[in-house]
Amino acid sequence: MDGKTWAKFAKDCKVINKACTSTDIDLIFAKVKVGAARKIDVKQFNTALDLCAEKRKQSRADLDAAILAHGGPVFSGTKAQANKFHDDKSLYTGVYAQGGPSNVDNDKCVDLSQLADRSNANVPGSKM
Repeated sequence: MDGKTWAKFAKDCKVINKACTSTDIDLIFAKVKVGAARKIDVKQFNTALDLCAEKRKQSRADLDAAILAHGGPVFSGTKAQANKFHDDKSLYTGVYAQGGPSNVDNDKCVDLSQLADRSNANVPGSKM
């Protein structure tokens, strides 16, 4: 778990309060991680929760119960609003009304040999 995820966990699960602020959460993360590491493992996570409970002046069991009562982190995203010109295909015009553009014209060209004129020229760049 990295520092950002730890801070989100603490905020969403109401670990942060007047006794244990978001600054304390950052300091606790810095204290339990090893050296220049950016993440903590499960053992360090448990140590961090112990430090949070100590900072909040409550037992670890009470903190665990409070975290479980909130049900964990909350993940939410945004949903695009409806747009009639994008969503309603009956309003499409031009090429898009016929199924969209194609980068392959099957009736005109099959391969590169049909595009290039490889016949002999008597003067460079012109044919007579």
